[in-house]
Amino acid sequence: MRIALDATPLSVATGGIPRYLRELAAALRETGPGDETIFLTDRGQPATWLTRRWWSAGLPLELLRRRVDLFHGVDFAVPYLPVCPSVMTLHDLSPWMDSTWHIGAQRVRARTPALLRLGLATLAITPCEAVRRQAIDRFLLPAGRVVSVPLAASPLFRPAAPPRRPRPYFLFVGTLEPRKNLATILEAWRETRRHFDADLVLAGRCREDFTPPAPEPGLEWTGAVPDDDLPALYAGAAAFLYPSHYEGFGLPVLEAMQCGAPVIVSRDAALGEVAGDAALRLEAGDPRAWAEALRLALANPDWRRRQSERSLQRAAQFSWRRTARQTREVYAEAIRRFGS
Repeated sequence: MRIALDATPLSVATGGIPRYLRELAAALRETGPGDETIFLTDRGQPATWLTRRWWSAGLPLELLRRRVDLFHGVDFAVPYLPVCPSVMTLHDLSPWMDSTWHIGAQRVRARTPALLRLGLATLAITPCEAVRRQAIDRFLLPAGRVVSVPLAASPLFRPAAPPRRPRPYFLFVGTLEPRKNLATILEAWRETRRHFDADLVLAGRCREDFTPPAPEPGLEWTGAVPDDDLPALYAGAAAFLYPSHYEGFGLPVLEAMQCGAPVIVSRDAALGEVAGDAALRLEAGDPRAWAEALRLALANPDWRRRQSERSLQRAAQFSWRRTARQTREVYAEAIRRFGS
């Protein structure tokens, strides 16, 4: 089987979707040596009539020329002309939930529902069951057209020697953007600093529509951190914090768990599926509860040790090999259904 993956997300160096694409492609090649996996994108190509109309003309013609058996749109899009079976990944429904979360998502908001309702995406994949149910309800899709396939953390993420730092620290990793709800952990951390001398590290790219917090003692914004440096950063944290208002999966949570970090997350449905009972779950809008949890993490080494063990046990239940196998099953079903 020749599988074409949309490589457009690789134009951004960091973030969940580029990581999903890279890890999935590697796992597909590892678990299906008889298949061929190729990347297709109009980025970096000369501006021609076909590249300017990539989704409607350029991509369909390229799929025919390359004799592709299935196209996987990993970022909310598939070709407008169905020349072969296609699968669309819906990472979450945030573009349709709050317009302030995605200032530049007008095209996705307009295009993706039409592609789904017109059947141009043969099947859709979501990273968790919560998003699957949301997609079925939002876009009025038959339940059989949407399949939940959980993600995994890269084997790169594993327990490592923590960095040498003068004070304990709490950690957030991810793109700095409105729905990540950083205000809650900032307020909780400031309250915690009245009793404990601890830092807060925010690691990740800052999106253009988000203003990073102003500098203050103990607060560190690192920007994007190279993958090789992340395991140690995760492993050394007093706790990994993920207070997001809404997620489709929350891959940094699983990365932190796989490195043995104690994890504290919001009560978002997707994060509940990922973390299970291995994380402490709090209301996203309750800074007082988060402050109490931060004090617990600093004051109770036994709690940190127990939570670290739970994190490792939970992370061991996910793997990219399993993700690739389940994704390939969706491919096979899309091929079977195409044109029927």
